[in-house]
Amino acid sequence: MLAVVMAGGEGSRLRPLTLHRPKPMVPILNIPVMQHIINLLKQHNITDIVVTVHYLASVIEEYFGDGSDFGVHIRYALEETPLGTAGSVKNARQYLTEPFLIISGDAITDINLSKVIRFHEERKAKATIVLVHVENPLEYGVVITDEEGHVQRFLEKPSWGEVFSDTVNTGIYLLDPSVLDLIPEGKPFDFSSEVFPQLLARGDKMVGYVADGYWCDVGSLPDYLRASFDLAEGRVNLPLPHPRQSQGIAVGKGATIEPGVLTFGVVYLGDGCVIRSGAVLHGPTVIGENSIVESGATIDRSVIWNNCLISNNASINGAIIAKQCSIRRSAIIAQGVVIGDGCTIGERAVIHSNVKIWPDKEVEEQATVSSSLIWGGRARRSLFAGHATISGLANVELTPELAAKVGAAYGSMLPAGSAVLVNRGHSKAARMIKRGIVSGLPSAGIDVIDTSSVAVPVARYETREGPAKGGIHVRMSPYDARVVDIKLFDANGADVSKNTERKIANIYLREDVRRVPADTIGAIYAGLEPQQRAEQRYRNTFLKHVNRNLIEKAQPTIIVDFSNGLFAPLGQRLLREIGINLIELNAITLESEPRLEEKITGKLRTLGAVTRAVGARFGVLFNYSGTRLTVVDELGGTLPSWHALAVMMLLSWQHAAQAVPVGLPLTAPRLIETLSQYDGHRVQVLAPDPVVLSGATMRQDLALIGDGAGGFAFPELPSGFDALFTTVHLLELLLSADTPLSKVAAQVPPYHLHSIDAYCPWERKGKVMRRLHETAQETGGRSLQGVRLASGEDTIVIVPDADKPLFHVQAEAQSPQHAAALAEHYVDMIRTYGES
Repeated sequence: MLAVVMAGGEGSRLRPLTLHRPKPMVPILNIPVMQHIINLLKQHNITDIVVTVHYLASVIEEYFGDGSDFGVHIRYALEETPLGTAGSVKNARQYLTEPFLIISGDAITDINLSKVIRFHEERKAKATIVLVHVENPLEYGVVITDEEGHVQRFLEKPSWGEVFSDTVNTGIYLLDPSVLDLIPEGKPFDFSSEVFPQLLARGDKMVGYVADGYWCDVGSLPDYLRASFDLAEGRVNLPLPHPRQSQGIAVGKGATIEPGVLTFGVVYLGDGCVIRSGAVLHGPTVIGENSIVESGATIDRSVIWNNCLISNNASINGAIIAKQCSIRRSAIIAQGVVIGDGCTIGERAVIHSNVKIWPDKEVEEQATVSSSLIWGGRARRSLFAGHATISGLANVELTPELAAKVGAAYGSMLPAGSAVLVNRGHSKAARMIKRGIVSGLPSAGIDVIDTSSVAVPVARYETREGPAKGGIHVRMSPYDARVVDIKLFDANGADVSKNTERKIANIYLREDVRRVPADTIGAIYAGLEPQQRAEQRYRNTFLKHVNRNLIEKAQPTIIVDFSNGLFAPLGQRLLREIGINLIELNAITLESEPRLEEKITGKLRTLGAVTRAVGARFGVLFNYSGTRLTVVDELGGTLPSWHALAVMMLLSWQHAAQAVPVGLPLTAPRLIETLSQYDGHRVQVLAPDPVVLSGATMRQDLALIGDGAGGFAFPELPSGFDALFTTVHLLELLLSADTPLSKVAAQVPPYHLHSIDAYCPWERKGKVMRRLHETAQETGGRSLQGVRLASGEDTIVIVPDADKPLFHVQAEAQSPQHAAALAEHYVDMIRTYGES
């Protein structure tokens, strides 16, 4: 008898296992499901086989070929488009001239096909349907027969209210070729819902054979595990590639089990796999060919495919790991996890229950993954990307669903009934993510104050001075047009602290969000009123601390390039209101674009030319958010960021009647600290952490905060780094000193910086920091979330990255060449400290 093996299924419920292979090629005990079916057919002397193929057909054809390697003869019938169960068989009509058997290529069964054939021949039926009894018939076609086996009724995938039997269709049929006449050519057609009802209506003889034995449709991930374990434990009467030995262990050719391995229950090991001493295997467990399980690893009721590495002390419980995956040291893979081909799970990473990870993904060291990783390339070790910011590829890594969860997690940290200000940039992606956040906050009992799209300093100030207990700003990344950033503020309008980051991340990852009753769900206050109220509050304080008489008397001209950003509307109004002759550039608000270096260079060139041509006092280039600026002097020359900070300090000290305290990061050039000796002024060195600097911008005991990256803050208007207020403050200082900007800039001594990153594995960063701190103590250096070392006229600053396995190295010296050489020397020192 000829058999038709149906092998065209995609296996969508088996994803991610079926993304690189058709469903019949998913391995069970390290060989494809369909190979078990071929072996069953061969057991019953059925060696002439037609295979219907569609999805990734070449994978099946390349593996089985003409069947000679498996002791059978195989031909193929390719469906160009899906034709359904009956349509696919009709597509092979040219081979089907006698009664034939149909069987699925994606099931595991030991049903006695010889008995089925005899039953069919004895009953002289047009069609025989092989049936089995199952506990849950909802996913199958239910069939009822009379005492003689005649099919009387059937229903495909019923609800419990429709169930009339526990006898279901296995998809194994014996058919007379004349049945194919009921199937149209080249059109999708199904046996259960279309062919068999026609046979029943016509009164053709259709019988059901209730079979003994094992049958499992490998249609879902739980079914895949069940079939794998049942076959390994001997519940299926099929030959195993490798017979079980003593204590329930089956060992493939060339496999190695070192002394000291602990096994419990049935363990099936493929060819060439290695189990190192100290590993623990709880059965039923299947480990694929050439896979390695290292010492201390624990695997419990799991299936590991070929060529995988399970590193020391990793823990895998009830999971499926596809081929060529690397599970690094101390990673934890929880119950129900499925990991696709070619993935890497980093050291000490945790994959929560039922997560699915699509092929070729990387989960970073110490990352926690609580939802499926489908798009994007990697899962980070933390929800936060650093600096109170959650970042990700728009609509790929950072989706509306994730944004809603972030909103709920942040809201759960605050008392119910609190309010949170929410703001955004103008891009469609920022708008989408903000709306996700806005939907999540009320679920935790938090009111939303939606200020729409005000500049970030305005949003920070409104968070601080208004009723909100926190704030959120959503923007496109200034470095990558594909990435969205979610920035979180505390009640003072500063970036949330590391401790708060951890609290939010823990709530998010544990899904421990607060869900309030319907009558206490938070309100959403949106529209023009919240935006206008925020801008008005900022305007009132801004005008209170501006010397309007000085500016109106001078009627100075300045050039401001707003970068089509958030400060453009309000900034133009306020600058003109205080008497400035403003020439604005790029002042129409557009969707956010990344500020690529070449675009900045071009903008500064234009800004410098316009400033010089019109005789303006100076020009400034704002960033999109309105938090930072780059300064151009009246001659059109651009002031580097540290240079601009030195100028602001000199002007502030010249203007001040008493000592002015200034806050600077540890990374500030040594020459700037030297300037502080001018008239006894002092500098307070701050940790070189953006979150720490953000908090310092809200302090009242520092007259000026500068970060050396274009950010300036002043206690008169605690709005964080503020490009607009900085512009006016610089103008007032220049007018009071009655001096051009270029003359002040010329007072700053020359300096040369060189920055470079040094890679250092996570596990060695602590050791390196200890050695660096010891060096700082020995040489009289400074330690403050990093170290600052001095040697003669040279200075080196080394700061560990909080979120990456890196150190940031900055050298200051008398020449560019010497600064570069000095930086390279300390990179080598970091490497030596880590290895010693």
